[in-house]
Amino acid sequence: MTFGLGRTRAVALTGLVGTLVDVEAHIGQGLPCFTVGGLPDTACGQAPDRVRSAAASCEVPVPPHRVTVNLSPASIPKRGSGFDLGIAVAVLAAAGVLGRDEVQDVVHLGELALDGRLRGVRGVLPAVLEAARRGVRHVVVPGENVAEAQLVPGVTVHGATSLAEVVRWYREAAEGVALPVAPRQPGRVGPTVPGVDLADVVGQPEARAALELAATGAHHVLMTGPPGVGKTMLAERLVTVLPPLSREEALEVHAVRSLVAPVGEVAVLERTPPFVAPHHSTSLAALAGGGSSTVLPGSVSQAHHGVLFLDEAPEFRSSVLQALRQPLESGEVVIGRSRQVVRYPARFLLVLAANPCPCGMAFGKGVECTCEPRAVRGYLGKLSGPLLDRVDLRVHVPPVRRAAFAEEAGEPSAAVAARVLTARAAQADRWSAGGWAVNGLVPGHVLRRPPYRLPAAVTVAVDHALDAGRLTLRGYDRVLRVAWSAADLGGRTVPSRDDVATALTLRRSEGVVAA
Repeated sequence: MTFGLGRTRAVALTGLVGTLVDVEAHIGQGLPCFTVGGLPDTACGQAPDRVRSAAASCEVPVPPHRVTVNLSPASIPKRGSGFDLGIAVAVLAAAGVLGRDEVQDVVHLGELALDGRLRGVRGVLPAVLEAARRGVRHVVVPGENVAEAQLVPGVTVHGATSLAEVVRWYREAAEGVALPVAPRQPGRVGPTVPGVDLADVVGQPEARAALELAATGAHHVLMTGPPGVGKTMLAERLVTVLPPLSREEALEVHAVRSLVAPVGEVAVLERTPPFVAPHHSTSLAALAGGGSSTVLPGSVSQAHHGVLFLDEAPEFRSSVLQALRQPLESGEVVIGRSRQVVRYPARFLLVLAANPCPCGMAFGKGVECTCEPRAVRGYLGKLSGPLLDRVDLRVHVPPVRRAAFAEEAGEPSAAVAARVLTARAAQADRWSAGGWAVNGLVPGHVLRRPPYRLPAAVTVAVDHALDAGRLTLRGYDRVLRVAWSAADLGGRTVPSRDDVATALTLRRSEGVVAA
């Protein structure tokens, strides 16, 4: 048996950013030992024990010599047990068990059991995406991860169940037999199949119109009103009127999901935008992302390209709510650690819902409200001015009267979604030169300068509000964005004075705290 150097490949993830890793193994003379270098974490650093046991169980034992494994570039932290298969293949190539030329250009991902079985790992989709960007054409993954890896175009996926199977493949490859390709999984692209419909909501025409505007231009919404009037129903149905995700957007969404979902759950490319509704007791790390050893994406990133719904928003801790401010502006979350900075995408549509007071009965004449006057005044005050200044639409959702039962059912989601899709097409065409897809992403300075600056006669109401101090400059820009969305819904190429007035009214709706 000829000992020497073996090399193959793996992928290290920092957030969603992958780095192609050279797994180098050297077997030399000296006392038996097995070391792994290149900043492995605890799980990765325990790989030698798993690799030795798995190799022995598959009757290809690691030689009793000095085994040194380097994960290059060594300056990037390596986390998790997904390097096990790559380390085992590199060591066996160094031992002469496997052909060195056959394994060096293949990415290997997966955890080894002590009996040699391959176990699925998280993060396979972003890892394979990085491998594809770097020109890798072959990846070997556990059977549980095959469907996930096959979501990436241009990469040949080989699904293995054990280390023994991988060893057999490479021994046959040395004789000219190609590695077996995993069969394609059925249902590669999932359709947009909503389980709920806007027609389920009784009444509430103002709130329905606000949600349609929100979906059109990606505008954030705050709904206030007593319990049981349909705020949660409306929020849950917002995704049914949003356009389906493009393939690129769906890959971004599922790459985030791959890091937190159970192994094997990411199997089809769903086009429905995600809907995430964390409980009001959620922690800062759970909402924004974080963790002690591995920095995982939070709810704001899991809602990327979808809807983040905070029900009973004033019940969330202040620090949690304030963490929303930065991703609402930048569309990403930046989490700093002593040795790294992790970035996750967070371009979501925020929907806040709140009762008028802690007991929820301070509406109308408020005769049934049991709250102290100070509690009523301060309840919505928990939503800070800087946060509310980033919310475009503020809607009061009143109680539903019995007469609403006799009215015709509201429009179904399909009809509203068709109008939203038409309006989004107009926006994409208008802003294509700047690279913005929707009105809600257009910088304010673009809207305030030619050729998109509106005549003074059109913006008179919002100009007076700015001069009187009732609007911030950010609020001014957001009113203009909503006005453009209202015009797009109406089939107009330029907002009218009524469009601007509608946007301003929705921002300063009665019954909602003003920013």
